[in-house]
Amino acid sequence: MAQPITLDDARALPRWRRPTALLFLMAFAMPIGFSVWLALLNNFVVEAANFDGRDIGLLHAIREIPGFLAIGVIVVIMFMREQVLGLVSLIMLGIATALTAQFPQMGGILALTFISSIGFHYYETVNQSLQLQWLPKDRAPQMLGWLMAAGSTATFLVYFVIMVLWEPLGLTYNTVYMVGGGITAALAAFAMLAYPQFESPTAQLKTFVLRRRYWLYYALQFMSGARRQIFMVFAGFMMVEKFGFEVHELTALYLINLMVNIIVAPLLGRIVARFGEQRALVFEYTGLVLVFLAYGGVYFLGWGLMVAAALYVIDHVFFGLALALKTYFQKIADPQDIAPTAAVAFTINHIAAVALPVPLGLLWLVSPGAVFLLAAGMAATSLMLALLIPRHPVPGYETRLAGPLPAPAE
Repeated sequence: MAQPITLDDARALPRWRRPTALLFLMAFAMPIGFSVWLALLNNFVVEAANFDGRDIGLLHAIREIPGFLAIGVIVVIMFMREQVLGLVSLIMLGIATALTAQFPQMGGILALTFISSIGFHYYETVNQSLQLQWLPKDRAPQMLGWLMAAGSTATFLVYFVIMVLWEPLGLTYNTVYMVGGGITAALAAFAMLAYPQFESPTAQLKTFVLRRRYWLYYALQFMSGARRQIFMVFAGFMMVEKFGFEVHELTALYLINLMVNIIVAPLLGRIVARFGEQRALVFEYTGLVLVFLAYGGVYFLGWGLMVAAALYVIDHVFFGLALALKTYFQKIADPQDIAPTAAVAFTINHIAAVALPVPLGLLWLVSPGAVFLLAAGMAATSLMLALLIPRHPVPGYETRLAGPLPAPAE
């Protein structure tokens, strides 16, 4: 195996072979497989297996189990470099996505969802770690915004092809799943062969890390997982169940959302860099409270399709500001803690994600609007926590409760 090269030495490589280029390639590759899976999911499970709210809740609970077990990344990186693990995880995601329509019964759908989710969540854990290790602090918000835009561009291309070609070509679920998953796996395999192994500036701890001074970051991650899960599970499902959206119609809504995100994501990075993590997150959570309350209004007040569609787009814009949570941690973390804490944070993020879908699916059968009101309460809790973030967080001054001056790090 070739000797890993440092980030400083990597500057001598052609631009397309540098660490940042690899981050962009992975950011582009992952959404192709995942977005194909997500774009077709609600229609596929309803048509193939007659899913209802309880069933979709069960599927997403199973999908989130690997996220809850993301702490296992700490064990894997004892034997495998993070960069390799990230690409292997992408290949797993791609292959599982490609096979999804081959098993249209509930058992097959749940099994392949679990396998693809292992790939997705382990990739996301490692990807977040590599981003925070490889990107300089002064440029991280802007670069994260551009990485989000790259992911949105890949997703846009997937949805555009589905929307334009689904009916004219008579595309099937199997064809689209095979092509989308295959592209993700192929790009990951190319990256394994084309890029050298990059050595981060600081060796990462390969042990379980849970530090008291990161408590606010952990709390924000927990609440993020709770409210995100409600949106992921039920917002798209609402468009199919309540408004009867077909595949190409739901995909058109995603396209509108992605066009907005491609333009807005780099701007969000600049906003975080200019105004700081605390103000960005306060703005995000305030907006999410209003959006989830309005989702409730779709059911309780009878607001129509156009309102629901507009809320879906606005929702995604606010979620884009979550990059501020990454840069907040980058500013307060010991450099050696980034990889193990990324794994711990993903597990914390998915505690609620695993526990909530099934009971919320049952609540959905009784009152869909109540599910979104609960999400508004979760966003309000996140807002209260975000107010504790200092304007300029640093190690030893992670929260406003630490006092007006930085205290020694634990």
